[in-house]
Amino acid sequence: MRLAAAALASTSLLALAPGGPPTLPGQMADTGGGSQLITAQAPRVDSTSGTLTWWNRRDGHWVKAGSAAARFGAKGLAEGGSRKQGSNTTPTGLYDLPFAFGIKAAPAGTALRYRRVREESWWCQDNDSRSYNRWTEPRPADCRASESEHLIAYERQYAYALVVGFNYERPVRGRGAGIFLHVDGAGATAGCVSVSQDAMRRILGWVDPAKGPHMAIGTVSGGTAITRY
Repeated sequence: MRLAAAALASTSLLALAPGGPPTLPGQMADTGGGSQLITAQAPRVDSTSGTLTWWNRRDGHWVKAGSAAARFGAKGLAEGGSRKQGSNTTPTGLYDLPFAFGIKAAPAGTALRYRRVREESWWCQDNDSRSYNRWTEPRPADCRASESEHLIAYERQYAYALVVGFNYERPVRGRGAGIFLHVDGAGATAGCVSVSQDAMRRILGWVDPAKGPHMAIGTVSGGTAITRY
C-alpha cells in the first residue's frame, strides 16, 4: 500500500472509531427517543438556506442515511416557543411528524400515514377558527379562505409534504400554523423547510412511524442552536 493510501485508510478508520467526534444527533440534548431523526440546520438565525440530513440510529450510534440542500423562511429562523404567525420565520425546536400528504400519489415504500390532496383540502390558519392549524375537508364556515391555504393550489410545493408537529398538538393562537417539510418553490419559504422533489421522495420512502421519527430545526450556534433541542 502506498503511503498516501495508507494515511487515507487510517484517517477513515479514525472517523469511524467510537472515540471520534460525535455526529450532529450525538451532540443534541434530545432526539425524541426514536431511532430516526431529520435535522434541518442553518448557519445563522437570518439564513434562508442550509442542510437537511436524515439519520438512523444503529447499535447505539447515529448513521447518516441521506442529505440535501434546504431552504428556510424568508426572514430566517425563530425560536419556536416565541415565534409569531406571519413572521415568515421557520420555527426552531424538536418536533414529531404527525402525517404526510401530497398532490401526487405517495412514493413507493411510504409507511407514514399519507393523505392525498383533493380540491376541497385546506389547511386552516385562521386564529378565530376551531380548526386552527388543522387539515380540513371541506373548509369550515368559521375558517376564512383568506386566512388559510388551499393545498391543491400549491402544485409544486405540495407535490409531497410532511407535517411538522410545530404548534400542532395543542395549538396556541398567533404562534403559527401550517409548518411543513415540502418540495422547493422558487425561493425561500413562508416558514416551512423545503428540499428538492427527489429528496422528498427519498425521505417519504425512508421514514418509518414505528421508529419514532422526529425533526429538529436549528442553527449551528447561539440561542437557536440545533444542539439545544
